[in-house]
Amino acid sequence: MSEKEGYELGSVVILWGILSLLSVSFIIFDWPQAPIDTTMHMAFLLVTIFMGPLGLVLYILTVREPLPGTHRQYIAPLWKQAVGSTLHCVAGDSVGIIGAAVIIGLFHSQHISMILNLFIEYVAGFLVGWLIFQSLFMKDMVGGSYLVALRKMFLPEWLSMNGVMAGMIAVMVPWIRLHPAAASPHQGEFWFMMSLALIAGAILAYPLNWWMVAAHLKHGLMSTEPQTTSHEEHVSNHSQQHQHLAHNHDASMSHNMNGHQTQYRKIWYITMWSVGILAASLGAVFI
Repeated sequence: MSEKEGYELGSVVILWGILSLLSVSFIIFDWPQAPIDTTMHMAFLLVTIFMGPLGLVLYILTVREPLPGTHRQYIAPLWKQAVGSTLHCVAGDSVGIIGAAVIIGLFHSQHISMILNLFIEYVAGFLVGWLIFQSLFMKDMVGGSYLVALRKMFLPEWLSMNGVMAGMIAVMVPWIRLHPAAASPHQGEFWFMMSLALIAGAILAYPLNWWMVAAHLKHGLMSTEPQTTSHEEHVSNHSQQHQHLAHNHDASMSHNMNGHQTQYRKIWYITMWSVGILAASLGAVFI
């Protein structure tokens, strides 16, 4: 990289960092305007830390209440539910992936092959996403049992993780080959590369999450805004909202009595799609 190119890239990295800081600050101070649960709030913060101003844009478009009393209707569209599901996945996966990349980068990553590097990041991202963000934080949605949550969230997390990693591989591998210094967390370029890689990962994971939310295999967004109905209706609706995933996950696995395509076959298709895009990404950068 020439001195001029290095200066220009450095300027972009600094600008991106400033925009990311401003975006995170806005979400923190705007917290009351998005009546969502704490887990999703933290997910949006993490995503915005890593994805910069794009995280703020998604926050405004999907969960920031435009008018008082309209939040439940505002987050209801399926595409917004899918965005929430995707970002929740990306938040958990990113902690594991970037955490592993930082540790590897600090301990002489040049001695570790690219394939092994990616494998470690993949495993770390999946475990953090599955064990903590999907199962521990969301266990109340599947009856309160952590073991039940582990069982029910394994497949959805794995399918979504494949999309996230596919997008990240497509960005990280060519970038590091062109600029080996980007593998070091001491460089601002490392963090900028990771931001763009996560954006690519979120884009590829979104269709997978859209399908899983539509099929009731993953949760979307939930509002904590008080309803204006009676107390009994509020309790009933609140309970239904939190039990939606647990109920529909099991119901969705049953055979359609009208002879339509079973949910098992649909899961097979989405699994092939998820594995396929990960394989395609690996093939594109290594073959």
